[in-house]
Amino acid sequence: MADFKWHNEAERQWDGRADFWSKQSQSMWNSGSRSKIIPFFSKYVEDNKYILDAGCGDGYGSYLLSERGFKVVGADISTEMIEKANRRSQSDDLSFIQADLTNLPFEEETFSGVMAINSIEWTEEPLQAINEIKRVTKPGGIFCAGLLGPTAGPRQHAYPRLYGEKVIQNTMMPWEFEQLVSENGWSDVDGQPVYKNAVKNEMTKSLPRELKQALSFMWVSILKKE
Repeated sequence: MADFKWHNEAERQWDGRADFWSKQSQSMWNSGSRSKIIPFFSKYVEDNKYILDAGCGDGYGSYLLSERGFKVVGADISTEMIEKANRRSQSDDLSFIQADLTNLPFEEETFSGVMAINSIEWTEEPLQAINEIKRVTKPGGIFCAGLLGPTAGPRQHAYPRLYGEKVIQNTMMPWEFEQLVSENGWSDVDGQPVYKNAVKNEMTKSLPRELKQALSFMWVSILKKE
């Protein structure tokens, strides 16, 4: 697959999932796996701050951030996703742009906070995406990252790599992500798990952090730019 072009293939795949994703996103943010993320993020970033939603999909999460009082730009690699997101944009405080997270079209230190939910693990070079997010974040700014855990169903998209195929999703785990950001200019502030329904929070209270992450559908980290 010498002619494999990651950016083009990623855009094609997410364009193809845009309709399905758009049908699911509102329920995920309102009552599902993402419902606690924005309240968690909002504990660490003041209202009226300028926020980047990195990997915004159809923009529903960006919309909820703007409803919380933030000024928001959503960025996504998919043309179809951005088209759907733009239909939500009816405010001067909410806009969307097509962009690759490894090459963001913003000036240095533009944003007070960045939210990236289930997007870093889909980039071609996660470290480059992390460094780009750091570049566009103000000193002391907050980075809220949601990374798929080991039990997440979408991890099936990485399976074809075992047959030597090129895949869009990498296999970085939450504990690897935490080490990567800690070695590249971010300090850990807080973290919380999202579990599948069969795993109850009371079952895991006494477990160490790495075992909580091992059971997670998603791990949400709050990080601060050093």
